[in-house]
Amino acid sequence: MPAVVDTDGGGLFVVKFRGAGQGPKALVAELVVGLLARTLGLPVPDLALVELSPAFGRSEPDPEIQDILRGSHGVNVGLRYLDGAFNFDAAAAGDLVDPDFATRLVWLDALVTNPDRTPRNPNLLVWRRRPWLIDHGGALYAHHDWTSVDEARTRTPFARIRDHVLLDRARDLTTVDRALAGALTPEAIAAILAQVPDDLLRPAPRDPHDVAEFASPAAARARYRDYLATRLRPPRDFVAEAGRAQAEARRTPARRLSARR
Repeated sequence: MPAVVDTDGGGLFVVKFRGAGQGPKALVAELVVGLLARTLGLPVPDLALVELSPAFGRSEPDPEIQDILRGSHGVNVGLRYLDGAFNFDAAAAGDLVDPDFATRLVWLDALVTNPDRTPRNPNLLVWRRRPWLIDHGGALYAHHDWTSVDEARTRTPFARIRDHVLLDRARDLTTVDRALAGALTPEAIAAILAQVPDDLLRPAPRDPHDVAEFASPAAARARYRDYLATRLRPPRDFVAEAGRAQAEARRTPARRLSARR
């Protein structure tokens, strides 16, 4: 349940609330993937940490939304509101996507296991005749159950890349693989993780019986760092899987359907 929020001196941001849905980890994914994208030269609206005071939303009449807002006091994550932007549609705005952009985006989404870049839900906006990336809260989904994430699961090739909205517009990912992986150095990843607030990495338990997942925010950062480093270690299976998905898509002819109405 994102909302457009007017901030104190910062303008309008689309804020993702820590008290909603998947909780703080969705916000961690939003920050980490957005910053990874910007490191690779992909356009993401300005990211911000938005502090919600206990007074925020007291007049909200919906009790379910009130519960979300009460659970969101403190740090939340916002993306700059792009006034006048519209949702991406390949038929209407496909000419604004060049093959280099598509290739780099498919590579990134395969790296971070992002399931939310499909034709039905592309999570792309068009603003000032340029596509912009939004809504990465569903990515890095392994972090919702770190205890089950072993070496094999970390290096998953991510078969769902076959559903990517720009897969057919991307070139062979091996043409950009070395350069993109090289840009995500250990130092670059450490700098990205340093921007994630401690409160999101080790939030206070909602229940007194809850056990903290990590001993400290530093331990949580180390886990994300190791996860990304392992996925980036060659051979990168997610690149090979994307190539297989592209080849399969080219072999499968488009379906011919008749309109009902």
